[in-house]
Amino acid sequence: MAGGSFISTKERAEEYKGRVTPYVIIACIVAATGGALFGYDIGISGGVISMNEFLEKFFPSVYRQKLHAHENNYCKYDNQVLAVFTSSLYIAGLVASLVASPVTRKYGRRASIIGGGISFLIGAALNASAVNLTMLILGRVMLGIGIGFGNQAIPLYLSEMAPTHLRGGLNMMFQVATTSGIFTANMVNYGTQQIKPWGWRLSLGLAAVPALLMTVGGIFLPDTPNSLIERGLTEKGRKLLERIRGINEVDAEFQDMVDASELANSIKHPFRNILERRYRAELVMAICMPTFQILTGINSILFYAPVLFQSMGFGGDASLISSAVTGGVLASSTFISIATVDRLGRRVLLISGGIQMITCQIIVAFILGTKFGPNQELSKSFSILVVVVICLFVVAFGWSWGPLGWTVPSEIFPLEIRSAGQSITVAVNLFFTFIIAQAFPALLCSFKFGIFIFFAGWITIMTIFVYFFLPETKGIPIEEMSYMWRKHWFWKRICLTTDDRV
Repeated sequence: MAGGSFISTKERAEEYKGRVTPYVIIACIVAATGGALFGYDIGISGGVISMNEFLEKFFPSVYRQKLHAHENNYCKYDNQVLAVFTSSLYIAGLVASLVASPVTRKYGRRASIIGGGISFLIGAALNASAVNLTMLILGRVMLGIGIGFGNQAIPLYLSEMAPTHLRGGLNMMFQVATTSGIFTANMVNYGTQQIKPWGWRLSLGLAAVPALLMTVGGIFLPDTPNSLIERGLTEKGRKLLERIRGINEVDAEFQDMVDASELANSIKHPFRNILERRYRAELVMAICMPTFQILTGINSILFYAPVLFQSMGFGGDASLISSAVTGGVLASSTFISIATVDRLGRRVLLISGGIQMITCQIIVAFILGTKFGPNQELSKSFSILVVVVICLFVVAFGWSWGPLGWTVPSEIFPLEIRSAGQSITVAVNLFFTFIIAQAFPALLCSFKFGIFIFFAGWITIMTIFVYFFLPETKGIPIEEMSYMWRKHWFWKRICLTTDDRV
């Protein structure tokens, strides 16, 4: 079959009608609680591993190393078994995201959301009650499975429920929930460290709260019209579309969904099809966007924030306060993106955010390189300056690569490869998150302040990539993204077959 036959012959974007209904807003808020779980698990681990009671029980060698690492402040937490505690969640999520793809496609986005919530509940219970390292890691694995299912289904759910002209902002509900979860985790850690010796159990166990909201909320959520139509429930999908758009005149959008569904159902092996030439642009973005998001270095700062600040000479309380401030700044900055993404577009935010992050990383590296060394702590003024610059870095991430690293991939895939594409996005994200989580303590010990230069180099590369290779997706209906690639100066040469050009 010719490549051109896979693309609708008519663009109907100007015929789309509807408004943002309370139904859509409530559904998106409930679905986005999965982001709160993701954020909570990112934020909670760094604080927990900085608590002495937790280290004494599960990682006594690290506890002793922490007390006697004055000769090299950067190496206090350099222990691969400790890194496994953090990274095991992400490798489990990677595997689960690939399993979640056929589940999401066959049984709907809602089923994956519920399944992810149940796995989160089990993981939270295991971690809170852990009596040995095996039980602790098993709990993290169950949390990872929940992340794999949730992160695979929720961005798709949000993109498919949102009206085209507000898709960017509503899709970012996932990132708002994620950043809110990180901030909440930082505040919980600050409070529970005062509860000795079991405060860490409370920190880990409270993940059950958003997990319960996600599971119960998922039970009452409808599936998306796209998913219902894809599974043969065409009339039900039409009625739901009318309800979420608030009008009965949805013929254009409905017909695009039907056309996309017919094509999707004709393709039995989406993972095989996404490798074909006509989907080359989508595949590259599915790999590059999540990779670049992690290589900003943000995850190192977020889930190792207390460890990082302690390595810089901050006391236990000061490090947790600093990480809480960082989490709060991240949560707040996401609203900048929500307010501007559908007016300024994705490219402007990604490029401007990249430039600011590069600048901040270089400043932090310079301060640490000149003012911080063996048996030497930062002065109070320079410590404050480091926190301020890191907060500026986090602000830039919060309006750019944080939300858009998820938003852009979730909105570019045609329905026939959408579940496969989102699975690849999640798997790549979790794979690189796993690598950074596992390697960061050793990298910090080896590179010292140079770790910030390392991440600045990657941000430079990704900013150049966006400038040349990412077209603007603002205002383009999700079922008509294929036209965008056909008009791009580079991708039209790569993706189009001879039949397409004719």
